[in-house]
Amino acid sequence: MKLNRRLFIGTTLAAGAALSAPMVWGQAKPRVVIIGGGAGGATAARYLAKDSAGALDVTLVEANPIYTTCFFSNLYIGGFREFESLQHGYDKVAAGGVTVINDMATGVDRAARTVTLAGGQVLPYDRLILSPGIDFKEGSVPGWSVDAHAEIMPHAYKAGPQTQLLKAMVEAMPEGGTFAMVAPPNPYRCPPGPYERISMVAHVLKQKNPTAKILILDPKDKYSKQALFEEGWGLHYDGMVEWVGPEFGGAAVEVRPETMEIVVDGEVQKVDCCNVIPGQIAGKIAQIAGVTDDSGWAPVHPDSMKSKADENVYVLGDSSAQGDMPKSGFAANSQAKVAVMTIRAELTGSKAFPAKYTNTCWSLIAPEDGVKVGASYEPTPEKIASVDSFISATGEDAALRKATYEESLGWYAGITADMFG
Repeated sequence: MKLNRRLFIGTTLAAGAALSAPMVWGQAKPRVVIIGGGAGGATAARYLAKDSAGALDVTLVEANPIYTTCFFSNLYIGGFREFESLQHGYDKVAAGGVTVINDMATGVDRAARTVTLAGGQVLPYDRLILSPGIDFKEGSVPGWSVDAHAEIMPHAYKAGPQTQLLKAMVEAMPEGGTFAMVAPPNPYRCPPGPYERISMVAHVLKQKNPTAKILILDPKDKYSKQALFEEGWGLHYDGMVEWVGPEFGGAAVEVRPETMEIVVDGEVQKVDCCNVIPGQIAGKIAQIAGVTDDSGWAPVHPDSMKSKADENVYVLGDSSAQGDMPKSGFAANSQAKVAVMTIRAELTGSKAFPAKYTNTCWSLIAPEDGVKVGASYEPTPEKIASVDSFISATGEDAALRKATYEESLGWYAGITADMFG
């Protein structure tokens, strides 16, 4: 089935559709506060306001007035998109009946049901949705700290200035230089993301610096779409990309940002550009709210995305520990609609249908060479479980790969319209 903008919006509207009960005149509107304006939070805000027809008081708290999508940011690095095409504002979200506050949430009092903002404002809530994305696990890459070294060895795993910095560094590499990536351990945002990034860096270097080399230092034995990426690298960037797994030192990496060196199993190597993608945990406000566990992620009930720590709190997207779904924009958007349906049923008496989830992750390997992986999911008592999956095949013809890439463009247009209006 080919996915385009209209079909994406139509199918996701159907997934979240239910009639709300009428308001009782004179009764205060139930209050829903959402922290984080990405694929989970922005979607939840829009659908709560629209589908409740004014019955709910919906507030979205997002520190950045302009949101830059992580998904498709690799295509900017590769020269396939303009940076501005990744950026989206909240005017249409606000016009749809959502109170949008551009501030940082700094505190959650779950007993009092309040959220405190950096500017001093205190927001009461009846239900709270947390969708803050990821934070980085300090110390996960020896020698690297996000505060001290991200401007020297960028992570570019929170899209924005970091993405622009990494692109500039790649383009400024000396002839025949070495680009190194320290890949993250599981679990992390967008499983194919680091390897699509390698493809996009390779595309740039093939054009501008064809004798350059790319080194991937990976703590994992295997990674998402591995056969597809390796086939593509061999076809399009023969001899440029080298993957070093844990058996050969990929799990024993130290970096020295000041001298632009990496140390692999004790061996020092000078590089010209280093992309450090550290280990990840739930966004900081989820930790502050006390809904994460020892893993650093926030466990949720599979049928609702409701926090296992608090029945009045929901955790969406990257921050949640929910089972088989990857941490992706598509997944967060899908989870938001299940949470919205549950919250509306609880607060307005509308009908709730059994939860279903979907996800697809597209990756671009080279011009018009797109691949994808995805699945459908249903809740079990233990987790959100995959029930039907698919993946592009190696050896596919060029026409199919081009169609897959074009499908991804339709999805991006559709999901950003679904998030931001």
